[in-house]
Amino acid sequence: MTQGIEVTTNAVSKKKKMKHKSIFLPFLFLLIISCSGEKSYQLPAIAHINNEISSGNFTEASKLIKIRLMSDTLPEIERWNLNFELEKMDRIRYDFRASDSSVISYIKRYYPNVTKSEIEHWEQTNALENMIIDGKKCYFRSAARNLFRIDSIAAKHFVAAEGQAGDSLTRFLAKHIPQLISERQNVNGTYFKPVTMNVKYTLSVKPNEVPDGEIVRVWMPYPRGDVRSQSNIRLISTSQPDFLISPDKYLHKSIYMEKKAVKDSATIFSYNLEYTCYSQHFNFDPNNIKPYNIEDSIYKKYTSEIPPHIVFSNKIKDTVAKIVGSETNPYKKIKLIYEWIDSNFPWASAREYSTIENIPEYVLANRHGDCGQVSLLLITMARCAGVPAKWQSGWMMHPGNLNLHDWAEIYYDGIGWVPVDQSFGRVKSALGNDEVYYFYTKGIDAYRMIVNQDISAPLFPAKIYPRSETVDFQRGEVEWKGGNLYFDRWNYDMEVKYH
Repeated sequence: MTQGIEVTTNAVSKKKKMKHKSIFLPFLFLLIISCSGEKSYQLPAIAHINNEISSGNFTEASKLIKIRLMSDTLPEIERWNLNFELEKMDRIRYDFRASDSSVISYIKRYYPNVTKSEIEHWEQTNALENMIIDGKKCYFRSAARNLFRIDSIAAKHFVAAEGQAGDSLTRFLAKHIPQLISERQNVNGTYFKPVTMNVKYTLSVKPNEVPDGEIVRVWMPYPRGDVRSQSNIRLISTSQPDFLISPDKYLHKSIYMEKKAVKDSATIFSYNLEYTCYSQHFNFDPNNIKPYNIEDSIYKKYTSEIPPHIVFSNKIKDTVAKIVGSETNPYKKIKLIYEWIDSNFPWASAREYSTIENIPEYVLANRHGDCGQVSLLLITMARCAGVPAKWQSGWMMHPGNLNLHDWAEIYYDGIGWVPVDQSFGRVKSALGNDEVYYFYTKGIDAYRMIVNQDISAPLFPAKIYPRSETVDFQRGEVEWKGGNLYFDRWNYDMEVKYH
């Protein structure tokens, strides 16, 4: 469920589960401590709290956390972790808010004769995502729609009812990628076919989310200037006269602004800019890739684990071994992993990353993933297979298909960093033409806004409160002196014009 809290403190000892449910209990507990003058009082143990969280007993866990927070001797890191754990439980409740009746009703629209045993099977296999929170079965908000993406039998019922709807992005890429490969033959270089885009980004905090007169702080995504595929970034206008653009050393690129909230009015921030992005295609012969120098700093850094999401668990190791087998060529390893993920994990709407303990393990367990989830699976498997890999993300900017998007980069000795877009998968319409079919294992199109070069990197200026998105940075972040403002308390919008 959630990762729980990891702290080290000598003041922690075991305490029996509290049975008194009075709302005055925390205050009574504190009064006893204050009046007794005892220095050896016991707080709810971290292990006890984590057990309640993992069991879905969120209300009880919240009570225990609040009691523990009353101690004035807690280290600041522990206090921060405890408060964030409270917030994560609220985030999970928000994601898992679909009722039994609404889910069943949606399923019956496309599968009217669905049986109870089928539903139970889908729940057990995680095709119909749910969890028990405070003794009640709660479904992921997109569980019903995702079912028809994940389960092949259910998908047939959906197609029978709705027809085989064409995907506009798939149609666009089916024409665009062959054109790119054709033009690539006449280009003496990796970067070609640029697209210039005019972008207006708007972030709007809902009225009265922040008290009148208080300062609202926002970070919005901004195109990087330190990647070869992006150039000519020109800021045209901003809603606020004062702003900060993060230096390139910050791996999550942002533009920062502040503004006072006004009662009954939305607090709106925006910017307008223009930039150029190039298509990339690395036309190399896999057989000519040099062996890695395993003592090289790049190799060591980008084949290492980074908990909590890039971890070489036994499941990851075993899966990689089965997929890669005896293959030693780095590109061919990536190609095998890429094909396996593409064949086995359909895209589905994702729960918020901050609520997932380990994203690659989540993908394996739930048999689906969005772009970032399958990219993290690819990166983890690549590193486990001894191939350097890292994260890249921002926005996909294809006409009619603007969206948050994540992909990976793979390092080959003698070639450099090569973009690999796992969620775009193989260009299925081009089967038989390997350069087109496997385009996204060796390149990427120009319809991108690259914002991030790693996961979970710090923002500039530093954020005080926990981030809404702890892994990625695409929508933005918002806070005021009273705390973080989660995604449900503000809106974002991007408008793009192409030149």
